[in-house]
Amino acid sequence: MIGRFVCLFLYLAISSGVAQEKKQYNILRQNESAEIDGDLTDNVWQNLDVASDFMQFTPNLNLAASPDRRTEVKLYYNDEGIFVSAKLYDDPNKIMSQTTIRDEFGQTDYFTLVLNPNNDAQNDTQFVVFSSGTQADALSSPSIGQDFGWNAVWESAVKQTSYGWQLEMKIPYRTLRFPKTEIQTWGVQFRRYFRRERSEYAWNPIDRTKGYEGLYHGELKGIQNLEPPLRLNLYPFTTAIVNTTGNQTSTDFKLGMDLKYGITDNLTLDATLIPDFSQARFDDVVLNLGPFEQTFAEQRQFFTEGIDLFTKGNLFFSRRVGSAPVGNTDLEENEVIENRPQNVDLINAIKMSGRLKSGLGIGVFNAVTESTKATVLDTLQNETRQTEIEPLSNYNILVVDQQFNRNSSVSLINTNVTRFGDARDANVTGALFNLINKSNSYQLSGEVKMSHINELSESNTGFSSALEIAKVSDKHQFSVGHDYADKEYDINDLGLLLRNNFNNFQGQASYRIFEPTDNFQSYRITFSSLYKQLASPNTYTGLELAADFFATSLSLDTYGFNIGMEPGRQYDYFEPRVDGRFFIYENFTNLGGFLSSNYNRTFAIDIRTNVNTYFESGRESYGYNLNIEPRVRFNDFFFMVYNFNYDQRINDRGFSTFLDNEPVFGERDRQILTNSVSANYNFNPFHGLKLQLRHYWDTVLYDEFMYNLNPNGRLSENENLPKSALASSPDINFSTWNLDLNYSWQFAPGSFLTALYRNQLFTNNSEAQNNFETTFTNLFQQDIQHTVSVRLQYFFDVNTVKSVFTSEDS
Repeated sequence: MIGRFVCLFLYLAISSGVAQEKKQYNILRQNESAEIDGDLTDNVWQNLDVASDFMQFTPNLNLAASPDRRTEVKLYYNDEGIFVSAKLYDDPNKIMSQTTIRDEFGQTDYFTLVLNPNNDAQNDTQFVVFSSGTQADALSSPSIGQDFGWNAVWESAVKQTSYGWQLEMKIPYRTLRFPKTEIQTWGVQFRRYFRRERSEYAWNPIDRTKGYEGLYHGELKGIQNLEPPLRLNLYPFTTAIVNTTGNQTSTDFKLGMDLKYGITDNLTLDATLIPDFSQARFDDVVLNLGPFEQTFAEQRQFFTEGIDLFTKGNLFFSRRVGSAPVGNTDLEENEVIENRPQNVDLINAIKMSGRLKSGLGIGVFNAVTESTKATVLDTLQNETRQTEIEPLSNYNILVVDQQFNRNSSVSLINTNVTRFGDARDANVTGALFNLINKSNSYQLSGEVKMSHINELSESNTGFSSALEIAKVSDKHQFSVGHDYADKEYDINDLGLLLRNNFNNFQGQASYRIFEPTDNFQSYRITFSSLYKQLASPNTYTGLELAADFFATSLSLDTYGFNIGMEPGRQYDYFEPRVDGRFFIYENFTNLGGFLSSNYNRTFAIDIRTNVNTYFESGRESYGYNLNIEPRVRFNDFFFMVYNFNYDQRINDRGFSTFLDNEPVFGERDRQILTNSVSANYNFNPFHGLKLQLRHYWDTVLYDEFMYNLNPNGRLSENENLPKSALASSPDINFSTWNLDLNYSWQFAPGSFLTALYRNQLFTNNSEAQNNFETTFTNLFQQDIQHTVSVRLQYFFDVNTVKSVFTSEDS
C-alpha cells in the first residue's frame, strides 16, 4: 500500500503548476530617516512609488478594494533599516481600535508587512500594526504556522485621519536575517484587515484554496550594497521576589542577562546566561485519573521564541528542561522524605538557529540543569541527610532542514540527554520529509524515528514511523495515513509521547467553501476515522469514527456540531497499568455542539456542550459537559471574560489502585466545576494591567464495593472488597485556587518594567461528599502562598551604543 501511495504522488508531482505573476516594488535608498510619529509629511516620503490595488482574499477571492477603502503603501531603505508608510482609507466611524497588549489580537483593524529576505516562499517575518497603535510580530512558515512567541524590537506609530488612518514603521536590520550579496530581491507582501467584517486584502493576490500564503508574495527589488549589521542585542535584567506562606517569608534578588548574537548573516545565537522564570504564570492544574502523565504548555519566553526548527518531528517538549526531578529516593527504615524539590534549576541555555540562502536550516540547542537533592529525615534519630534525585544533566538538540521547490523539505533531527553519574541517558534520531507537488494540491509526508535508552543495567532501542498522503487544495480534501511505534520507543527524556506500542491507520475527508453563500460566510464538513491496533502483539484495540460541522454565518456568529462513536468492543491496554492486561468497554458515543457569537459586539458569549454514553449491556454510564464563557468589552481599554465549566460523569469505570499487585477498578461519580476570570485594562499600547483568577474543584466518589479486572477484560464486582478495606480511600476531593495580577510597562523599545502579585491554594483529600461551600471554606483555611515580584529588563542594541560613541568622537 505504501508503494502505491508513493507512485500516486510521483504521478501527481509532475503535473503542471499554476504560474503566478508577481507584483514588484522598486525600493529606493534614501540618505535621511523619517521620524516615526505617524505623520507622513516628511520630505523623505515624497516621490516614492506607491503599492496599491489590493485584492480581497477572505472571505471573497479576488475582489478589488473599493476606492473608499483603498490602501497606499510606500517604502524606502537606508543604512538603518526598512521604512514603511501606509495610508489606509476607511470611514473613521467604522474603524475598530480596541487597545491590547503586544501580540494580542482584539477587535481591531490592522496592517501587516511580510518580509522574506531569502525570497523562498517558506520563511516569513511578519510585522503587524493595529489601528490602536499596538504591535505584533511573528515568524511564519508552512510547518509551524505563525509563531507569535518571537519578539523583535522595531518602531511604529499610527494616526487617525479624516480619511481613515495612517502609519509609519521602521524595521531595523537586526530583526531580519539576510545574505550579504550586492543585489538582493526579497519577497514582500502587504495585507490589510477590517475587523468589523473579518475581511482581509493583499497587495499581491492570494489564492487561499491552495498552497502556503508565502507562494503569493510580491517581490521587493532595488536593495543594493546592503551591509548586514552586527546583530548583538543584550537584555540585562534584575528581579526582586518576596514569598510568604503562613508565618514564613523568604526574599530573593536576581541579576541576569539574555542575549542575541548574529553569528553569521543568517544564523543567530540566543542565550539565557542566568535564567529567571519567576514571572511565568501558574499552570492550570487538574486532577489526573488517567494512565498518562499530565502536561502543561510552555510559558517561559526563551523556550517559546524562535523554536520552529526544534519542533521538527515533535521530539522536543521544552517542559522537560527544568521539570520535576525523575530520580527515586531509597529510604531506610524509619526514614521519610522531608523536602523534595518540585523543579530542577536551569543553569543556562542556548540555541542557535537560522536558514542559509540555499534553504538549509540549522538548529542547535543546549541546556544544563544542576544537581538536585532531596532531604530525608530519620524520625528516630531526628537527623537529616541529602540524597541526589537528579544529577547534573545536559540536554542537546541538533537539526538540519533542507527546503526546496518553495514548498517542500527534508529534515534530520537528533536529541540527546546525558545525565552525569549512575543515571539514565537517552538519544533519539528522526528523519522526516514533506513533499508537495508543483500545483500545491497533493502532499506526501513521512518520518522514521529511533530511540535509544541507556539504563544502568540494560539498554533499549525503539522504532517509530509515519506516512500520510493528502489532497490539500480546493473544496474537497482528504488524507490517509499510518502511524507505528513499537513497545521500546521512548522519547520522554526530552520529548513527549503519552503512549507507544501502536499500529494505527487513519483517514479524513472534508468539504469546505472558500467564498460566502446566501447563508454562510464559510463552513466546513469533516469525516474522520481511526483504526487502532497494538504493535506487539499485532491485535485490534478499537475504532473511532467522527463527523464535524463548522460554520460562520453572514452576521459573523460561529457554530458547529460534532458526533463521535467507538463502535463495538474497544480494548484499552493502558487503563489497567499492567503490561498485557486490557479493559473492555463498548459503543462509546458522544454528541456535542457550540455557539460563538460575534466578538465585535460589546457583549458576546461562547457556549459549548457535550453529552456521552455507553451502549453496553449491564452498564448505565453517561456524562455531560457545559461550558459558558461570556465576554464584555466595556470600552476600547477594558475587557473581561468569565468562564464557567461544569462536567458530570455518572457511573464511570476506571482504575483505582493496586491490591496484592493486582489492578483494582471502581465505579464512580465524578463532578468537575471550574470558574475563571480574565480581565485586561490597557492604558495605552505600552502599559496595562492583567488579572487572571481560577478556581478548580473536582470530586470523585466511588461505589461501596470495588471491581476485579478479569483476564477477559471484563469487570466483576467484588462484594468482599469494600472500598474501606483499601489502604487508603479512593475517594477524592481536589481543589485549587490561583490568582495572577500583572502590571507591565514598556518604557522604551524592548525594555520592560513588570510587577506581579500572585497567590495560590491547594487541597487534596478523600472527603468527596463535601459540598462546594464546605470545600471552598476548607480551601481557604489552608496557608495561602503570596508572591510579589518586580522585574526590570532593558534592551541594548550594540549598534546604537557604537553610534553614540562614534558621534561623540566626531
